[in-house]
Amino acid sequence: MIPTIRPKLELLSETLIKKIIEEALIILEQRGVFVENRQALDLFCDSGMRVDSETHRVYITPGLVEDSLDSAPETITLFDRTEEKAYIVGGDHVHFDPGSAAVHIFDPKTGRQRPAVSRDVQNFIRVTDALENIHFQSTGLMSSDVPDKIADSYRLFLALQYSSKPVVTGTFRVEGFKPMFDMLCAVRGSAQALADKPLAIFDACPSPPLKWSNLTTQSLIDSARAGIPSELISMGMTGATSPVTIAGTLVQHCVENFCGVIITQLAAKGSPVIFGGSPSSFDMRKGTTPMGAIETMMIDSGYAQIAKSLGLPTHAYMGLSDSKVNDNQAGFETGIGAVLAALSGINVISGPGMMDFESCQCLEKLVIDHEICTMAYRLIEGISQREDPIATSLFAGLGDEMDFLRTEHTRKWFKQEHTYPLLIDRDTYDTWDSLGAKNIETRAAERVQEILGTVHRPDISLVKALRDIMTADAEANGITGLLFTE
Repeated sequence: MIPTIRPKLELLSETLIKKIIEEALIILEQRGVFVENRQALDLFCDSGMRVDSETHRVYITPGLVEDSLDSAPETITLFDRTEEKAYIVGGDHVHFDPGSAAVHIFDPKTGRQRPAVSRDVQNFIRVTDALENIHFQSTGLMSSDVPDKIADSYRLFLALQYSSKPVVTGTFRVEGFKPMFDMLCAVRGSAQALADKPLAIFDACPSPPLKWSNLTTQSLIDSARAGIPSELISMGMTGATSPVTIAGTLVQHCVENFCGVIITQLAAKGSPVIFGGSPSSFDMRKGTTPMGAIETMMIDSGYAQIAKSLGLPTHAYMGLSDSKVNDNQAGFETGIGAVLAALSGINVISGPGMMDFESCQCLEKLVIDHEICTMAYRLIEGISQREDPIATSLFAGLGDEMDFLRTEHTRKWFKQEHTYPLLIDRDTYDTWDSLGAKNIETRAAERVQEILGTVHRPDISLVKALRDIMTADAEANGITGLLFTE
C-alpha cells in the first residue's frame, strides 16, 4: 500500500525560523522581559539570571531558554471526566474548543448581542458537550449575574457539572486558582490523580509587549506545580503592541512564549506547557483587532510552525469571525481559519462559535462551526489507498451501463471516504422547498433546541462536592445567596 500523505501548511523557511529564534534570544538577553511576580523573580535569581529588582526586568540567557525548551514535554495527554477518552496534545494532533471568555451571547430571537447569564453559560456548555468534533470544553462565557470576584471559578463550576470533556479555562485573580484546583481534584479524586490524568488546561496571557503580570505568572507557577498544562496566550497586535510586520510580531511572540515556558520549567521541571496565543493583525482604519484577517491566521500558522520545530505543543485562536451576526462573513472567516489551522497541525484550536473579536458566543454558529471542524478533520486525513489494486478490478465485468451504487466496494467504503454533515443543505431545490425552505441559521437553531431538549442528569455526589467548594469561595469573597442554575 502507498502511504497516505497528510496535507500540511508551512509558511516559514527553515532559515527564517532560525532567524526569528535568534532575534528572540537576543531580545531576551539584552532587552529582557518585565516580570511582576515575586516568586518568579526569585526563581530567575536562583537560576543565575540577572534580575533588576527595581524595574522587575529579567535578562534571560540562551542557555536557560534551551534548557527549558528541552525539559518541556513534546506531548501532553488530557483525559475526559470518565478517564476513558484520552486526547494527545502535540505532534500534528488537532483538537477544537470554543475559546474563552466572551462576555456576550448572540440572541437569535432579537438578532442582537446581550450580556450572558448563568443559564446561557449552562446552555453553551451542554451544546459544546454534544458536538463530537469539538473535543474540548471551554469556560467560554462570562455570567453577568455572578459577581466578578468569583467569575472564574463559577465558569468552571458549571463546566464540570454539564460536560465530561477536558476543559480549557483560566484564572482572573491570584486567589482563583485554589478553588478551581479543588474542583478539579473533586472530579478526579485527588491531586495526584489530577496530575496523572489532567482534565483542564489553564490559559495564561502575557501583556504585550514583553510583560508577564503578577496574575498570569502566578497561574503558570501554580499550574506547573499541580501538573496542570498551561497554555501561553501572547496577544501582540501588529503595529500597535507588536511590530507591524508579521515576521517582527513572530519575534516578539517567541520572546513572550519563551519566557512563559521558562517560568513553568523553573517552577516544576518537566511541567506541561503549550506554545500558543491570540495575536492579531491591527486594522489601522478601524482601530480593531480582526481575528478573521488572513494576516492574523498567517501569524498563528507561523508561530505554530516555529513551536513545532522546537518540539512544543501548539495552540491558536482560529476558526472564528469578527462578524456581529451569524452571516456569510461569519462562515467564510471561520471556515478559512479552521482549515488553515488544521493544515498547520495546530494542537488546540480555539474559536468555534465566537464572533465580534472574541467577545461574543453564538450557539447557532457553534453547531454550524462543528460542521466546519468535521470537514477540516476529513481534509487532514488525506487521500488513502483503500485497496490494491485501487480500481482496475472494479471495472471487470461491468457493461456499458456502469453502476457503482450496488457494488460491495461502495457499501464497504462510502462512510469512510465521505462525510455526511447534519446541517449542510444537499437536497435538490424542490426537496428543500418542500421541507420548509429553511436556511442554515434556522436548521442550526433547531439543532440547538434539540440538544437542549435532552435530559441532563449530572452526578449528584459530584454536584454537591462542587457546590461546597463554590459556596466556600463565594463566602470567602463576601458573597452570599449564590445563584445555582438547575
